[in-house]
Formats: sequence, structure tokens, C-alpha cells
Amino acid sequence: MTHASDDRGGPPEPTGLADGPGPDRRGRRVWLGAAGLAVLTAVAFVAATLMDDDGAGQPPGAVAGGLTTGTIWVANEEGDSLTAIDAATNQVVTTVSGIAGPHNVQVAPDGNSIWAVSGHDALAVMLDAATLVLHGSVGTGAMPAHVVLTPDGSTAYTSNGEDGTVTAIDTATMRPTATIPVGVGPHGLRPSPDGSRIVVANVGGSTLSVIDTATNEQVTQIEVGAAPAQVAFSPDGTFVYASLNADDAVVKVDLAAGRAIAKTPVGTGPIQTYVTPDGELLLVANQGTVEDPGTTVSVVDTATFQVVRTIETGEGAHGIVIDPTGRQAYVTNIYANDVAVIDLQQLRVVARVPVGEAPNGISFSPVVVDEQPTVELQLPETGMESPGEGHDDAGH
Repeated sequence: MTHASDDRGGPPEPTGLADGPGPDRRGRRVWLGAAGLAVLTAVAFVAATLMDDDGAGQPPGAVAGGLTTGTIWVANEEGDSLTAIDAATNQVVTTVSGIAGPHNVQVAPDGNSIWAVSGHDALAVMLDAATLVLHGSVGTGAMPAHVVLTPDGSTAYTSNGEDGTVTAIDTATMRPTATIPVGVGPHGLRPSPDGSRIVVANVGGSTLSVIDTATNEQVTQIEVGAAPAQVAFSPDGTFVYASLNADDAVVKVDLAAGRAIAKTPVGTGPIQTYVTPDGELLLVANQGTVEDPGTTVSVVDTATFQVVRTIETGEGAHGIVIDPTGRQAYVTNIYANDVAVIDLQQLRVVARVPVGEAPNGISFSPVVVDEQPTVELQLPETGMESPGEGHDDAGH
């Protein structure tokens, strides 16, 4: 992967935890939906709404004719829908409607199912990735923001922003198995590559919560800075990178040591983070605010922990996913209602794809979806259920 320098050049310098601008060798706030607004109001935080995705544990992609094949899934939070984009053509192939306020969408590690959360209905839903048939739904805690799955696909976890918990869900039975207290305003979360830990960004506070997946208990909280919104793991699981929405920065955390070891400034209001498959680059989406939208993605060298390129993507850059081949990144622009496609060899936007209203979470699936009319889901009227009261298509 080659990287050109930009006009803010300068030699890289060691980056510690002191604040301050850092050099850029190569070329604030979150827009909240109902869930994020409730959380941040409760803690007297920022009056802006956090929206997001995740993309941990993505299955392998394929390359045909020089093009990545698969489907990019987008959660349109204000559009009450999911958009499917063909990765080879950058064209919308279908829309899935019927999920109220989908904050996040996540493809299962084996690629066979699509998960989404409804902040409006406190619900997690699972669709078949090929047929788009509803497999099941299950209640979560209040105002779920994100959903992720362990690498073996056996357990899903949702961050419940309003009640400060994480819900663990057995994916085979579609039943909650644990409610795990974490920090204030849990938002983005991701599993470690080995599946032993879930790390949660507590945007209403200043910590990351670490959950042991064997016991489904929080084992520690790590202080990182103001309003951590999302995390990303290094491929070997040694480091966690967290966006600090209120500090306009990202931090590098040594997970074994349980502390932040480096910090670097990025754009305004950073939200989503994602690491390239080779572990060399960290992408950070800078959303800004409704009044002063951020329009960029910061590209950080994970070794030097310096910004090496700033890419203009569109108003309200929020969610990020990278296809498993490392060829392209996809960024939701929450205020522009589109998705920017970034060529990671050239580090520039090569396409923008119109989607639904307020696109938030985004995830990559290796399964190609045929072009078809809008798929309408019929979900339960409410998802507020106690553990053991989940639904699936077998009537459980």
C-alpha cells in the first residue's frame, strides 16, 4: 500500500498523551438520534446525536475482475430502513424497511446473517443475508446503539445507551443470556480478534469497559479521555483504538496494560474507527455537528500514531467499514444522506452513493444481493422484553 504526502508535511514525531496538534505526514460532535440524545442529555454532555456502525470480525471478501464482490449494508436511522449497495458496481440494489430508527447494522462473521438494532423499539433483529427473510428478533436494554458478534458467531452483544448496560444474546435461540452493567452511555463496541473480550466505548463518560465473554462480566474500565464513541482492534488484539468525540482526538490503548499509551488530534467530532486488514492504518470519521459538519476521514499510521492523510468525504462523516481485501473503505455521511467510497491504494474518494435519511452504521457482507424491490419487514410492536422472552421464526 503506497501513501502520498499532503501539503501539511513534516517529519513524524513521537506522540504521547499530551494534547496538541500533531504533524500530518501524508496527505465534535456526534449527530445523535433519539438514543444518543437521551443519553447525552442525561449526563449533561453534548447536545448532538451519536450514530454509528461496527464492522468487527468481517468474513473474507472476494475479488472478481479486479472488483470486490459483496454487499455494503447501511443503517438509515431517520429513514427507518437498511440500504444494500453492490460492492462491485457501487449501485443500490434494494432497501429493507420496517426497522424503526436502525442505529447500527452488522454482518455476522460467517456472512450468512445481517443484524440491526432499533433504538426506537429496543430491539435487535436478524435477517438472512441472501434471502433477506427475517430470522428473528429479541428485546434489548433501552436505546440500543450498536450490535456486534463474537468471531464464532455464537453470541451477539448490544450496547444499551440509556440504561448503561450491554445485552448478551444467544444467536442460536435468539434469547438474551445476560445483562452486563458497564459505563455511562455505552455506544460503540467491538470484540477482540480471539473473541475473549468485548470492549465498549462509554460516550457519556471517559472510559472503555472491558467484558470477559466467558463470564459476561465487566472486568475493568480503562480511562481514555472525553466521550469515547467507538473502538477498533489491531489485528493481533494487542491494541485498541478509541475515538474521543469531545477531545477531537483518538487514543491508542495497550489492552494488557490497561492504559492509553498515545493520543493524536484528528478532525472535529470523531466517531467511527476502523483498522485496515494489515493493521497499518486507522481510519477515523470526523462528523462535527449539524451547525458545523465535519467532512473528513483522518488516516492515522498505527505505528507512529500520526495523521498521515485527511480525506474529504462529505458532510457528517460517521460510519466506516473496510472490505476484507483492504481495497476500499465505505463511509456514511450522515448529513449528506450518502456513502463515500474510498480507494485505499490512492487514499481518495472514487464514488458517492445516495442512500436513505441519516445513514449511520455500515457493514460489509461477502454475500451478493440481487436487485429487487423494497423488502418490508413485519416486526413485533415492541422489543422491551425480559431475558428469555425473545422471538424467532420457530415461535420461541
